[in-house]
Amino acid sequence: MKKIYGIFISGLLLLFMSACEKDGVLYTLSGLESSELLATATDVALSLDKRDSVVVSFTWTTSTLTVSDTAVSVPDGVLSMTLQAATTSDFSTTIVESEEENLSKAFTGSELNILATTLGLPADTSSAIYFRMKSSIGDNIEPLYSNVVILNVTPYYVDFTVGKILNSSKEETGTTLYSADADGSYTGFMGATAWYNFYLQEGDGTIWGNDAVTGTAFELSSDDDHWNCWFPGVAGCYYVIVNTETERWSSLLMPSLAVSGDIQGDMTFDRATVRWLLTFEATSTSMTIQLGGTGNQYNYSTGTDDASAVSTAFGFTGTADALTFGSQAQNLTVTVPSTGTYTLTVDLSDPTAWTVEAVEGSQEQEEVNQYVYLAGIDDGRTNSDWNFDNTLTLYDEDNLSYAGVVDVNSKWGYGVYVEEDNWSDVYKLGTGDAYSGTLVYKGSTNLPAPTAGLYLIDVSLNGLTYALTSVGNTIYLAGLNNDWVFDTMPTLTETATAGVYTGQVTISTVSSWGFQIHLDTTWSHFFGGSGGSLTFKGGNITEDATIGIGTYTLTVDLIGGTYSFTSI
Repeated sequence: MKKIYGIFISGLLLLFMSACEKDGVLYTLSGLESSELLATATDVALSLDKRDSVVVSFTWTTSTLTVSDTAVSVPDGVLSMTLQAATTSDFSTTIVESEEENLSKAFTGSELNILATTLGLPADTSSAIYFRMKSSIGDNIEPLYSNVVILNVTPYYVDFTVGKILNSSKEETGTTLYSADADGSYTGFMGATAWYNFYLQEGDGTIWGNDAVTGTAFELSSDDDHWNCWFPGVAGCYYVIVNTETERWSSLLMPSLAVSGDIQGDMTFDRATVRWLLTFEATSTSMTIQLGGTGNQYNYSTGTDDASAVSTAFGFTGTADALTFGSQAQNLTVTVPSTGTYTLTVDLSDPTAWTVEAVEGSQEQEEVNQYVYLAGIDDGRTNSDWNFDNTLTLYDEDNLSYAGVVDVNSKWGYGVYVEEDNWSDVYKLGTGDAYSGTLVYKGSTNLPAPTAGLYLIDVSLNGLTYALTSVGNTIYLAGLNNDWVFDTMPTLTETATAGVYTGQVTISTVSSWGFQIHLDTTWSHFFGGSGGSLTFKGGNITEDATIGIGTYTLTVDLIGGTYSFTSI
C-alpha cells in the first residue's frame, strides 16, 4: 500500500470539497498492482502486403485504486498505463513507450515494422523485442512492471528512395521516381499521354494521389478517398517532382530537346522508352554537345491550364554517363569508336542514372502497339462509363489491322484509341454508319453505336476502315475431323455469359490441317490459335492431334480470346 499525505492528495482531489476542508488529514491510496501482460503471437514475419493487417495484439490487467475515505473518489488520470518495448530483457537500452487508455493494443504490420525499425532491428532477420506494462500513479512513486513478453519480429526494409508509379487501378506500371535523400521528394522523367493519370506509392506502401478537391490538380493526399493525379492535356516528356512532405507535385513539359555543338538538330521523343533520339553522321570520334530547350512548367499555381503554364528553360549538365538536370545546358562529351552513322540517345528511363550515348546505326523504329482500345463501347451498361477495358488485338502489322469480339452496349458511340489512358490519339468517324465506314485520326464525331449485342469489330488504321459483324448464337468448327462443310461440321452454342460458347465434340480422326473457329458461314470471320489462345485469322488450331481421339467439352471465350478442351 502507498500513502499520500493530505497536502499531496488534496491537490489530486481538488474537485472534492470533502478532501479540502481539513488540512493535514491523512488519506491513503491503495490497489496499485503489477499488470499481467499477454500477446496473441510469439513470432511475426512482416511484409509489405501485411502493412494494414493486425499482426499481433497485447492485453493486460489493470489496478483498481481506492481511497481510504470512501466519500472520496479516485479522479481519472491518476493511474498511468504505459506499454514499453526494448531490445533487451532488462530494458537497459532504448525504450519505446506508448501511453495506453484501454486494456489492449493491436499492432498492424506497418506499426510493428516502424517500432522494429525505431529500435534498430535488422531487416529480414528475426530479432526479439521485449514488452512490458508500466503502471504508475505519480512521478514521485516507484512504478510497478508487468511480466516481460518476448515477441520475435522479422521486419522488412522500407526503401524511401524509390517511388513507384501506379496506374488508375493502383497497379504497378514499372515506372519509378527517385528520392536520393529519402526525404519524400521524388523526381524523374515520365513519358505521359494527354491527361495520363497515376498514383505514387512510397516504400512503406503509402499511396499518394490528388486531394480530391476540384481545381487543385497538383495537391497531394494519402487519404483513402483521394483521386488519382493527372497530367495536362499534352502528351510528351515531363520532368516530374512529387513531394510528399509539402503534399504537392509538379510537371515540366519538354516539348522538344535540341542538340547543339558538334552535333546539331532536334531530337525525337520515344514515349514508350522515355528516350530522346537523333540520327547523325559522326565525323570525329569525340564530340562536344549541349542538350537543352524551353519547357512549360505546371504546378499548384498554374493547374493544368496550358495558358497559365510558365515558360521555363532547362538543360543537362554532368557527364555522358551521369547526366544532371537543371536550368542551363553545359558541355557534354560523347565518344564513338569510329566515324559513321549513329543515333544519339538520351536515356531518361532510369531516375537514378540519366545518360547520353551514340549508338551505332540509324534511329530505331517505334514498336507497334499490340492493342487498340474502344472507349465508349459499353457505357450503356448500368454504372459503366468510358474506359479502356475493351480491346482489339493486332493481327496484321503491315496494315495495322486489329480485331476482336466485343459485347457492345453504347449510348453515345465510341472511338478507337491507340494507347491505354491516352485520350488524345484517337480514330473517329470519317464516313459511314454503325456497321461499316471510314476512320479519321483525331476526328470530332464518335463512331455510331449499333444495336446492343455481340460483334466482331475489325479496324485498319492504315486503311482507315472499320467493320462490325454480328455474332449469332452458334459458331462453327471448320476442319475438325477433316469436315469443311458448314452443314455437317460441329457447332458450339452460346452460354449465359456473353462471348462464351460451348458444346460436346467427338474427335474421331485427327484433322489433316487443324481446324478453325468460324463465326458465320462467309469464310471471312474466323479464329485460329494455339496453346489455348485465339488469334483472328491466325494459324489453324491443332490441339486435336495432342489430346487424341475421344469426346470432349470444348469451351470458347471469344471476348477473352481463349479456348479449352475438357475430357468427358
